[in-house]
Amino acid sequence: MAMKKLSSPCLLLICFALLITSFCATVRSSSSRQGFTAHLIHRDHIHHPGKPPSQRYADAFRRSFARVQRRFDMYVPIPPSFHLDMAQSEILPDNGEYVLKVSIGTPPFDVYAIADTGSDLFWAQCLPCDQCYPQKKPKYNPQSSSTYRDVACPSQQCHLLDTTSCAPPSNTCNYTYGYASTSLTKGVLATETLTFASTVGPPVKLPNVVFGCGHNNTGVFNDNEMGIVGLGKGPVSLISQIGTSFGGRRFSQCLVPFHTPPTVTSKMSFGSGSEVSGSGTVTTSLVALQDPTYYFVTLDGITVGSTYLPFNSSGAGAITKGNMFLDSGTPPTIVPRDFYNRLEAEVKRVVKLPPIDDPQLRPQLCYGSDVLAKGPVLTAHFDGKADVELKQTSTFIEAKDGIFCFAMTPTDSPGGIFGNFAQTDYLIGFDLDRNTVSFKPTDCTKL
Repeated sequence: MAMKKLSSPCLLLICFALLITSFCATVRSSSSRQGFTAHLIHRDHIHHPGKPPSQRYADAFRRSFARVQRRFDMYVPIPPSFHLDMAQSEILPDNGEYVLKVSIGTPPFDVYAIADTGSDLFWAQCLPCDQCYPQKKPKYNPQSSSTYRDVACPSQQCHLLDTTSCAPPSNTCNYTYGYASTSLTKGVLATETLTFASTVGPPVKLPNVVFGCGHNNTGVFNDNEMGIVGLGKGPVSLISQIGTSFGGRRFSQCLVPFHTPPTVTSKMSFGSGSEVSGSGTVTTSLVALQDPTYYFVTLDGITVGSTYLPFNSSGAGAITKGNMFLDSGTPPTIVPRDFYNRLEAEVKRVVKLPPIDDPQLRPQLCYGSDVLAKGPVLTAHFDGKADVELKQTSTFIEAKDGIFCFAMTPTDSPGGIFGNFAQTDYLIGFDLDRNTVSFKPTDCTKL
């Protein structure tokens, strides 16, 4: 679920997710500090095996809307008219989001935290917890680590976030960070050593990483989630902090489709070696808007079958740059209502099947399982002629046994989110140094 920091005037919102991932890191190190790859584990199978698919599906859709509404109302300018030959880390699926297993401190303490490309701060629940959500595993105790250090206030590290304050007489750097779902973490910025387990050779250790030691944490977390790993573009994000150690501020991910067996994990690679290239790769530019966190891109339109539908009904000439952002923490793709209405109408026209009206799934457009064979292929057209083909398994998601729903939904905001359903079975490379995003069709279950 994608999440976001508090801005100075108000709380920014985070997106929910159908794929919160437990990020189990199995990383390879080398003397040249090449990049590493981690496994992402799907939350639905690992933490909520008993929750029915329809409930997980509904939870995911509900959490998404506030995120896009808030972000685009604040950040998108509205015109007047408007080689993975490297060790790999697992991303563990967790009810629509992806969770990372990373060890912090000395001795290492395992933390399972939501991997979120829509926020920057890495934080974990810390003792003493004045007001914390329930957590099954023990909470991290900074007094038990020999490498824990409070960030001094004032200092350059304390200013990596714009929602910090000094707390005399200790002059610790206090932070507040909020998310769309009304989730909130408060605590102290500190530095710690992060450790990623290695499949070859010794573990990879990253010293002096700034993170949030959360002493007051509330919101829509389950008791298996111990925090959040922010993978956004901002200066405090994990990507920005470790980039110089591993050959550049870049990473790639390959997300397995929803309902993939839990033994099959997604992958996320960091630094040198995570570049996405080769046959079939397409690339689009990242768009710099007011907020530095999000991976904004420009979507020109979507083709349904053989019919092209522009993002704006007035045509391609009216497209606003940066009208979408990629979010690994939001399951559905969310688009402005006018665009969604045209997409839904064309899907209905092309699919020669009767829609299924299920009260639990309203207002989503749903069909029987035949839609996987008879439904159209959708192609997202990003700026720079980057065409991303979305197969039926990415656009029609099983919400209940035998019922598959259109994995897009409308918003009244001027922009939207390219969600993780649409990102599955693509190796996607985020390069902060080159300001690009690359897509390569890949069977992510076989990486």
